[in-house]
Amino acid sequence: MPPAPRTRRLTTAQALLTFLTHQFTPTRTRLISATWGIFGHGNVAGIGQALTELGPDRMPFLQGRNEQAMVHAATAYARQSHRLSAHAVTTSIGPGATNLVTGAALATVNRLPVLLLPGDTFAARPADPVLQQLEVPYAGDVSVNDCLRPVSRYFDRITRAEALIPAALAAMRVLTDPAETGAVTLCLPQDVQAEAYDWPEDFFRDRVWQIRAQEPDAEALDEAVRWLRAARRPLIVAGGGVRHGRAQDALGRFARRTGIPVASTQAGKGSLPYDHPCDVGGIGHTGTATANRLARTADLVLGVGTRWTDFTTASRTLFAHPGVRFVNLNVTDADAHKLGALAVVGDARKGLQALADEFNGRTDETYRTEYRAAKAEWEEHVSAVYAARDDKAAPTQAQVLGVLDTLVSDQDILINAAGSLPGDLHKLWRTRSRDQYHVEYGYSCMGYEIPAALGVLLAAPGRPVWALVGDGTYLMNPTEIVTAVQERLPLKVVILDNHGYASIGGLSTSVGAERFGTDYRFRAADGTYTGEPLPLDLAANAASLGMHTLRAHTIADLREALKEARASTVPTCVYVTTETGDTVSGPSDGDAWWDVPVAETATRPSATSARAQYDRHVAARRHHL
Repeated sequence: MPPAPRTRRLTTAQALLTFLTHQFTPTRTRLISATWGIFGHGNVAGIGQALTELGPDRMPFLQGRNEQAMVHAATAYARQSHRLSAHAVTTSIGPGATNLVTGAALATVNRLPVLLLPGDTFAARPADPVLQQLEVPYAGDVSVNDCLRPVSRYFDRITRAEALIPAALAAMRVLTDPAETGAVTLCLPQDVQAEAYDWPEDFFRDRVWQIRAQEPDAEALDEAVRWLRAARRPLIVAGGGVRHGRAQDALGRFARRTGIPVASTQAGKGSLPYDHPCDVGGIGHTGTATANRLARTADLVLGVGTRWTDFTTASRTLFAHPGVRFVNLNVTDADAHKLGALAVVGDARKGLQALADEFNGRTDETYRTEYRAAKAEWEEHVSAVYAARDDKAAPTQAQVLGVLDTLVSDQDILINAAGSLPGDLHKLWRTRSRDQYHVEYGYSCMGYEIPAALGVLLAAPGRPVWALVGDGTYLMNPTEIVTAVQERLPLKVVILDNHGYASIGGLSTSVGAERFGTDYRFRAADGTYTGEPLPLDLAANAASLGMHTLRAHTIADLREALKEARASTVPTCVYVTTETGDTVSGPSDGDAWWDVPVAETATRPSATSARAQYDRHVAARRHHL
């Protein structure tokens, strides 16, 4: 008789966390290197006890203040770690679990791995309903965690202890699949968490999960090369897949050798440093005039690792050449087929290397001279809007970036996600390294920046990390400042106070909504928010949460404050009130459109005028087939 398989008796929570300590990626990096958590009755006796049992050496624990923020921090950690390492997030049932949804959506939209471990109601239903349970009369097996299904790349509810084995293995598979990764959710009923089971020892053996780097199909590559040879005005659009695939060097070599200009999406900015001879800056609605002019006349567009969102295509009005064709190199089949493209499904680095091996062509010298002259002209524009003409004046938003530009090195990392800052950053920021530009614009989630900075600091200790936020974003989610203080992380927060939602205020004006409900002001006599600005003191708020706080009223103040913040070894906030008005300093309106539907019937002149302009833009939209 063969000997019986060896087993280990553990609770389900203990087994799951022990399993996670044995999962690795090819660099022998722990796949799940830490767990964030906020405890309630739905996870304290299960996951909480298991973390205590393991101890911080085997599974480091990070205490968060807001469940959404914990997911943001974990997601940013995964991005900075090149998706080779991720974090888990545990919550109780009820509001703790539903607070995960926004963070999960952001991770999945951006194809970044995070493991969510929300508590769930009793599997055995000894009492029904229990505290915080949402009763669904037509379905006894539904809980609030089901709202995580559409925002997760993998979802399972562990209703029996032994069901953890296949679910945990499936979760690891998805977390490490470049084409499928995103939020992975394992719901853990609170009774099952504490239930003991005899687990096979093989469940706890070390596993190395390969990060698949798919070779592109040879026939598709050959066709792509033929298309490149026939093109007269080719353009490369670099997306986030260049970063995720660590294809920056391959892209730089291919561009330099062929002379093809490279524009970048928000996620792809930094694929080339700003001073690379082929870099032409951001593309699309928040892009540079240089890149957008090239896009309008391109006869072939090579998209590398981009999802082709509406901001990138200017709602399908940007690529105007009548015979324009697209080649999409992407690990995800669905993205590779967008815009009627020739789909080259595969890893960005391997694909670019293969194209370089097969394509020996070079763009016409006249074309190279054209786009390099346009890029030089754009850099002069950047220098002009960065320039401070009066050191005693309050800075514009662009001038804040200009001062910061003079202080940072390629080691600094800038984090942003929402408001008018992504537009200014995409157009103006001079990216010096492949990971300096960290703007989350797939979900453009207000409140991402501060917790994301913590995740980046954990993944890149010793580097200066800046969270750039407007006042609206700061008020959404400042809670993880407390975590930065607790963990002694030298977070640097720059708060730009412009008294409201400046970006949406500008959009509101352009679509005929007249800035309704976008300013932080008292109510006026007519019931609208058009009174005096609210007397908020966000610097005092940051100080109350434990940050060292610096106030900057002028450009001269700002220069000294940012210099001090960069050298600081404690969490530091720089608070500056910016000049209000037109905070986005790039191309004029209409240079690259964005489709936000305007009221078709209205009596107010602002709306009727906006609708007429909208109809003109819609007429230029096309489907690329």
